[in-house]
Amino acid sequence: MHRSAPRLTRIFACAAVPVMLVVAGCSSDSDSDSKKDSGSSSSSTAPSGSSGGAQQSAPTVAPAKFAKLPEPCKALTAKTVEELVPKVKNKAGTAGKSSDTSVRGGCSWNGLEDKGVKGSDYRWLDVSFLRYESDPGLGSGEKRATEAYAKEIAKTQATEGAKKVKTGAQTVGDEATAITYEIRKTGVDFKYASIVARTGNVVVTLGYNGAGYAGAAAPDTAELLKDAVKAAKEAATAVTTANK
Repeated sequence: MHRSAPRLTRIFACAAVPVMLVVAGCSSDSDSDSKKDSGSSSSSTAPSGSSGGAQQSAPTVAPAKFAKLPEPCKALTAKTVEELVPKVKNKAGTAGKSSDTSVRGGCSWNGLEDKGVKGSDYRWLDVSFLRYESDPGLGSGEKRATEAYAKEIAKTQATEGAKKVKTGAQTVGDEATAITYEIRKTGVDFKYASIVARTGNVVVTLGYNGAGYAGAAAPDTAELLKDAVKAAKEAATAVTTANK
């Protein structure tokens, strides 16, 4: 009983002082420890908006394979033009209009061969090039060219007035498709052979068509296709040569 007297004295002393002093002077050690723990915990937590990790890098794409296009009117040799377009009006070709010849270009040739009483043979030949750059937001040049290649095929297949449309794969560049069809206009049957090819990041489209006038027979579709494939291969090679 005598040993516990000092302890009871302290308890009564705390009970006698105002409440505010009790809270300040008589709180337990466990309360102080919890406050210390709470403070250390909050100070060690990183702000939610901090960027502690490495900064994300911008997406990258492979560079385009080809940086330039050939001169469209020189993409086919004079020999090829004369073979496909007898009596060609302009051997140098007629260049298409382009606001940027580094990404778009084209050229065309036409001629009418008069065979007297056997009639006349008309031929038209054209070639066009589309080049695509790599773009982080749009994809690599090759990817963009592949998409454009598919669209060009669909566009050719949907040519207004086209009949007997046939499509088949060809070996030109990285990939190629041939589309043949017929269109009757001004009372004459025109036969068409179009080759859409992709080489790297460039789309090459070659069109070849013809008709017979004044009793001349219409050209053979198989022959037109054979000649068109030959010319398309030449045009695709011109892209590679221009970038050497």
